[in-house]
Amino acid sequence: MSDEDVQLEARLEEQEVFEPSASFAEQANVTDEGIYEEFEENWPECWEGAADLLDWEEDYDQVLDDSNPPFYEWFTDGTLNASANCLDRHLEERGDEAAIEWVGEPVDEDNVTYTYEELHQKVNEFAAGLREMGVGEGDVVTMYMPMIPQLPIAMLACARIGAPHSVVFAGFSADALATRMNSADSEYLVTCDGYYRRGDPLDHLDKANEGLSGVDHEVERTIVAERLMDGDGFDHDYADNQVAFDDVIADNEGAEVEPVDRDAEDMLFLMYTSGTTGKPKGVKHSTGGYLAWAAWTSQAVLDIKPEDTYFCSADIGWITGHSYIVYGPLALGTTTMMYEGTPDYPDKDRLWEIVEDYEATQLYTAPTAIRAFMKWGKQYPEQHDLSSLRLLGTVGEPINPRAWKWYYKHIGGEECPVVDTWWQTETGGMMITTLPGIKDMKPGSAGPPLPGLDVRIVDTEGDEVEPGRAGYLTVNKPWPGMLRTLYKNDERFIDEYWAEYSDTDSDDPDDWVYFPEDGAKIDEDGYITVLGRVDDVINVSGHRLGTMEIESAIVGVEGVAEAAVVGGDHDIKGEAVYAYVITEDGYDETEELRSAIIDGVEDAIGPIARPEAVIFTPELPKTRSGKIMRRLLEDIANGEELGDTSTLRNPDVVSDIATKVQGD
Repeated sequence: MSDEDVQLEARLEEQEVFEPSASFAEQANVTDEGIYEEFEENWPECWEGAADLLDWEEDYDQVLDDSNPPFYEWFTDGTLNASANCLDRHLEERGDEAAIEWVGEPVDEDNVTYTYEELHQKVNEFAAGLREMGVGEGDVVTMYMPMIPQLPIAMLACARIGAPHSVVFAGFSADALATRMNSADSEYLVTCDGYYRRGDPLDHLDKANEGLSGVDHEVERTIVAERLMDGDGFDHDYADNQVAFDDVIADNEGAEVEPVDRDAEDMLFLMYTSGTTGKPKGVKHSTGGYLAWAAWTSQAVLDIKPEDTYFCSADIGWITGHSYIVYGPLALGTTTMMYEGTPDYPDKDRLWEIVEDYEATQLYTAPTAIRAFMKWGKQYPEQHDLSSLRLLGTVGEPINPRAWKWYYKHIGGEECPVVDTWWQTETGGMMITTLPGIKDMKPGSAGPPLPGLDVRIVDTEGDEVEPGRAGYLTVNKPWPGMLRTLYKNDERFIDEYWAEYSDTDSDDPDDWVYFPEDGAKIDEDGYITVLGRVDDVINVSGHRLGTMEIESAIVGVEGVAEAAVVGGDHDIKGEAVYAYVITEDGYDETEELRSAIIDGVEDAIGPIARPEAVIFTPELPKTRSGKIMRRLLEDIANGEELGDTSTLRNPDVVSDIATKVQGD
């Protein structure tokens, strides 16, 4: 950790408190606040309740084996199959009920409903095809696919035969695909011919083929889902080792594949995430612990019930889609929704139209999307009946209080609890959030740690900080959904996640502390406000300021829809604050608004955080998943040559912002 002698500073305003409605609390899956004390007193056996949500072929003999930290093992010697838990066991009671509601982007296209019986059939047929191709237990199958139903079918088929899957986000580059296939030694790829984005067909197979050309070993087979409609396709010639997804299904019509018993610690999937060295990290998740965690958090936090129609707007190419579109909801036997398109096509009410049409009961989305909804205006959700919604959730980054309250009021009608969830790819599922039936909500604060978790906010020496002060978030006990290691790199696993606060020479699990590299503060009630990544800080005159708190102060100014803050070089301060700001609809980019933003930051945080510059922009550079590329904004602030923009969904905006800054 850099600047060890300097503490991360946080000066967020006192938070408001909102209670869950009585009607929600009465029907919630978790209603007894004694669960926190019960889990603390009965740890780690408290996690038997999560395991009980699953069907086991062989019972486990121990909840936790912590004899070799940090390589913890959960539900040891138990065996199960993730595909069977998501499909087979629901057939008798839920076979004719919808498992997946898939909504394609073209509005006039027929959408697709897969019942549990139909999904089970497709998964079996595809699993049989994979087996015929030579895919066996332990073989990593890569999937490079957008939000089409063939993706969860392929995932569950792999789980059925014991082959781990590695999903690569469809918006990633060809090089990213090659890097991940090389790292995983993957010899099989499932992809598609193309997909739709804002009404236009995109050629995906050419990009996949380009990536395959960079794979340094032989690829046995590529399976291509044909998504594009007649007249929208591209001129593709399949290679000898490439076959259509539908042909695999048709050739195995009516096939039944017995689910393979997998040890609880067997790998269910790999998910690659960015690393500080620039080389992606292969996060390894297990079958038993991960699935139990995804199911338990889906039930306890998202309040999912079998009769629900649950809508998570994330992409399955990210961990949120794995845990809270596929595995968690399907393990609970509910109806889970998938949407191919964007929330503003063909108009800015698209998401609300879907919620109304399908009578969605939960909506789990990102603060980035919520800020966009704010900018577009409340008139769009007001056009639709959203009364079916029972719960709202946010995921992906801290949400500022103003956006939280807008979401709560205009989407939830001040009746739906909002669960603000903090977690990571590495944690497998939610870690810090409110249990919606029993805990008050504080806008801007994720909430307390979930029951059974020991989360502490510490200083650079590892000592707990006082309430109200900022420090570093640590997790002091293992949990079932945790990553098991980094694929073929145990040393990096220890160095990146454990070394900072652990005695790495000790065999005592009490001496091992997980450090996710996030700054946070905790209040008197035990509610944790996550301040962002440790590397998402600006060191102004020796004061480490979290970007989230500055952005929150800016978005709190009337007329501001969204903001991104970065540090730029400064001769005196070391770093100075540069703010890139999007105005709300109906507000002009005036000097008066710029002054109000500067005053707002000073009032909320202090003169130390005063922006050196406020740059108005109609857009921010974002990846296709909605993540703001702050690195490029730093390049602009420092007048440096712009880095790679190929992963952006709006690459032209970077040069537009740079030109504007130079002109100013």
